[in-house]
Amino acid sequence: MTRRTHLFSLASLLVVALTVGSSIAQAQAPSILMASTTSTEQSGLFAHLLPAFKQATGIDIKVVALGTGQALDTGRRGDADVLFVHDQAAEEKFVTEGFGIKRYPVMYNDFVLVGPASDPAKVRGKDIMSALQKVANTQAGFVSRGDKSGTHAAELRYWKQAGLENKGVGYKECGCGMGPALNIASSTGAYVLTDRGTWLNFKNRQDLQVLVEGDNRLFNQYGVMVVNPAKHPHVKVDLAQKFVDWVVSPAGQASISAYKIGGEQLFFPNANK
Repeated sequence: MTRRTHLFSLASLLVVALTVGSSIAQAQAPSILMASTTSTEQSGLFAHLLPAFKQATGIDIKVVALGTGQALDTGRRGDADVLFVHDQAAEEKFVTEGFGIKRYPVMYNDFVLVGPASDPAKVRGKDIMSALQKVANTQAGFVSRGDKSGTHAAELRYWKQAGLENKGVGYKECGCGMGPALNIASSTGAYVLTDRGTWLNFKNRQDLQVLVEGDNRLFNQYGVMVVNPAKHPHVKVDLAQKFVDWVVSPAGQASISAYKIGGEQLFFPNANK
């Protein structure tokens, strides 16, 4: 073997060793699984927030984006380490039943009712109850997520508060996430309730506009919970708690505040309020 060949062989072995070592290091990087509402992902928040968390802690988070009801069911089965959702009553029940250790408020935004610019049901204004009554009394289309998400739970609560068992002939459930529901509404000229964060990040608006906003009942609170290892011992409780501690810390709350689209803030931190 010539000296040049020997040096080339050593260099090749070094490259292989470094590659294998890098792969092993990546495989051993700590990670947790988060079940979350679709709005935190479809709004683009997680693409902004989770890299900041990894930079601070070295922990990877793999996200399964579901409706809040499905995310909570995932936690009940022990198929996630931490939950990031937005249905406070359901979250508190989750903790009371022993599936979560503690619920922490993280941030809020609001729901808005969007619909075609022509506003055939004449709902434009601030009162969500009045708006739903007008939709129910016309031929106007309404797209419901119908997926047991936090947005779906809020929508059903508003229909009930408005005293409307009959939601109108145009009411359709899609059984889908917020993005697909908005796509259906934009293509059919229907009304739909959405969280503001997903709406601001939604590109396929066509003729849709925000028609109802500002009603205090449209407040949308988000919470985070570690799945209880007493129910599921395999839960990575220490790593999951590090995410909770970070997202409610000044650093995590500042990262939430910093996420904006077109200069408009999508979520407002309130962990310490």
